Amino acid sequence: MGQTIAEKILAGRSGQPDAKAGDMVVAKVDCAMLDDILGPRFLAEQMDRLTERFGADIWDRDRVVVVSDHYTPSGTASQANIVKFTRDWAARHRLSHYFEGLGPCHQILAENGFDVPGTLQVGTDSHTCTAGAFGCLGTGIGTTEMLSVLLTGEIWLRVPESIDIQWHGKLPEYVMAKDIALRSIGETGHSGATYMSMEFSGGAVTELTMDERMCVANMAVEAGAKCGLMAADGETDRYLEAIGRGERYTPVSADGDAVYAARYSFDAGALAPQVACPHEVDNVFDIDAMDGTPIRRVYIGSCTGGRMSDLEMAARLLKGKKVDSGCKLLVSPASQKIWLEAVKKGVLETLAEAGATILAPTCGACLGVHSGVIADGECCVSTTNRNFKGRMGSPEGKVYLASAATAAATALHGRLSDPRKEW
Repeated sequence: MGQTIAEKILAGRSGQPDAKAGDMVVAKVDCAMLDDILGPRFLAEQMDRLTERFGADIWDRDRVVVVSDHYTPSGTASQANIVKFTRDWAARHRLSHYFEGLGPCHQILAENGFDVPGTLQVGTDSHTCTAGAFGCLGTGIGTTEMLSVLLTGEIWLRVPESIDIQWHGKLPEYVMAKDIALRSIGETGHSGATYMSMEFSGGAVTELTMDERMCVANMAVEAGAKCGLMAADGETDRYLEAIGRGERYTPVSADGDAVYAARYSFDAGALAPQVACPHEVDNVFDIDAMDGTPIRRVYIGSCTGGRMSDLEMAARLLKGKKVDSGCKLLVSPASQKIWLEAVKKGVLETLAEAGATILAPTCGACLGVHSGVIADGECCVSTTNRNFKGRMGSPEGKVYLASAATAAATALHGRLSDPRKEW
């Protein structure tokens, strides 16, 4: 019987070639990522005790990555102390890879070649599933599990069932990968893929750039999924070559007779811009149903919606225009690398001239801890990945999730707007 992508990756990393959904495996980890918000500060004490008592040590310093991104640039002394602790911990353990203030961890991992097809990546952030865009099984874990991974280089997992999600055809103008992600979750439900692998394929998916694929894979966890996976292809190869990681790897794709728990098939050509309304990510509607809803804050950024394709789309819609006087537009590129590229291309200048406030690359606004917290009663359209109560600040505020195109059109008019009507 054939295997899905998730089954093949875990079969290879566990040495159990016939591993199938439901099997328990002990898999070797290729990359372990810790962030500032849920990483070293929660496991340092336990690790020190194990080191003192048993001589335990990190299994491979080259495979551990620490990223300070949620509390950078720090908005309070408490946040600054957490970042300092994280920085000092990484230095004390002589880790090879520490990044601070360069952007959300998932983008940093991708840009630095840690998202390798056919490998297993774990991280102390739920959106580690972003790595699935590369055919890398990325999944979020807790700090107790991470402590075990740091000391052994292995993790105990149940092989997940898989959902086959096919998108056929071609996306219309001003409809983006974020719309694919939102529509998929709207169909499966916010818990419809719990502990499953969402496997994305079809002509519309293969046409996506790596930027766009990362957006889709990133949001798999919003349906409860363990991971979101796409088969590596020529587009993957080109990205890896460009960042100096073009060395050979073993490509992984699903077998024709692989078994799936469920199958979905969508026509990308019929897809309209999507909006996830408060306060659930699966509360999804076509833009027509929400067109005209008053909005006073728009945020374009994060590990879901702040990549070059997002910024360029926003600049395309806003060039030569001005943001509505009653609406505030905040823009946070997904990494320093993207920030610099957007500067060189004039993208940030275009956005700033339209009235946007340009922020540092950070997770801050996405989880509502700094750099753009929303107020009581404030309605925000955001390109981020979550919209539950209090996610971006006040629990009395409301967050609508949408693509960068829809966000930019909304900023122009101060109300939810269809980007297709701008041209």
